[in-house]
Amino acid sequence: MTLNRTQQPPFKQVEQINFVEARPHQLQNGIPVYVINAGEQNLVRLEFIFENSNWDARKPLLAGLTNAMLSEGTHALSSAEIASKIDYYGAFFQAEATPDHSILTLYSLNKYLPQTLPVVKEMLSGSIFPQKELDVQLRNQKQKLKLALEKNAVLARRDFANALFGDTPYGITATQEDYDKVLRDDLIAHYQAVYQPNNCVIVASGKILDETIVLLNELFGQLKSTGEQVSPDYTPHSAQERLHYTEKPEALQSAIRIGTIAMQRKHPDFVGMQVLNTALGGYFGSRLMSNIREDKGYTYGIGSGLASLQHGAYFFIATEVGVHVTAATLREIEFEVERLKNELIAPQELDLIRNFMVGSLLGSLENAFSHADKFKNLHFSGLDYSYYQHYVNTVKTIQAHELQALAQRYFDYNNFHKVVVGKM
Repeated sequence: MTLNRTQQPPFKQVEQINFVEARPHQLQNGIPVYVINAGEQNLVRLEFIFENSNWDARKPLLAGLTNAMLSEGTHALSSAEIASKIDYYGAFFQAEATPDHSILTLYSLNKYLPQTLPVVKEMLSGSIFPQKELDVQLRNQKQKLKLALEKNAVLARRDFANALFGDTPYGITATQEDYDKVLRDDLIAHYQAVYQPNNCVIVASGKILDETIVLLNELFGQLKSTGEQVSPDYTPHSAQERLHYTEKPEALQSAIRIGTIAMQRKHPDFVGMQVLNTALGGYFGSRLMSNIREDKGYTYGIGSGLASLQHGAYFFIATEVGVHVTAATLREIEFEVERLKNELIAPQELDLIRNFMVGSLLGSLENAFSHADKFKNLHFSGLDYSYYQHYVNTVKTIQAHELQALAQRYFDYNNFHKVVVGKM
């Protein structure tokens, strides 16, 4: 059969997306364990997720530093012994702190879990935060922050978060002076309050065996909760002013962040707003890219997004442009926002957006770990798997006039916070 390269191949719609759904378990002490069992490789990912309770605006570094220090020594193991034991079995772990959660993740082969998982237990129940290692961590992180603060994009991102959320876990940003105020006793107190069984969720993905659950229960199901968690106040304290300008006289580029507080994933308009966002700046063929990159040549990249956090959400537009076109870029961004309010999206463009969004969702489900990531989006948003069917149905069926109505309801450019670091 001869392939006719002048004829476009037939297009087939994605009709259904199958998820590997999480199966709930519970350890003896009540820790919930969600199992996403998939894959042929004998590899597992175990995520220990703790909510960032007991947050103190006067000590914004505690959650991140405490999590980063988990591998620096316990009652039974030194930092070198922790690293040696994990490396010997070809495993590795990651420590991650977000405004919502502190997470310790172990990647290990099934057959070595009896050797690697006890090390994680030591880190989560017996860390001692040695002063020497803490001093090194503080010195290194302070230096990293110093270097980061020389970048306009970093400054713009920090200013934008603070403009939207103010003095909350989502809005406050650490300074170099904050590193000088950190005390080992503060980390210990935070650790003892937050890293507790009654504040923990375990997500297990990969090839999960029955023995894995038994081992988790033996190691972690016997732990007792002793700390008390106090939830932070996430109520956003947005700034009154809408333009936040930091002049950098020697800058060659300006970093721009524009946006506003938005709805969370549970909101009935969230999926429709994701479609609208995709049209504006959510993929390479978006209007912002076509106008400001392709047509005007002001930037290498510009995009927009709708971020849903556990206790809040925001819409943003982000780019970096030459300082001589900063003002022009702001005008073009406003033009594209207003165009979505005043004109219907053409059927051909809307079809392209639909196909991109459904295809992206399907393409993101490449392995057990990505299925676990989708589950976490649901779990920490208080949703179930019906959300994704709703997502696909909405993307496929939402009409141009509905998107225009959403733009008119939520896109008030004059009320958007506009952060510019560089020159205007």
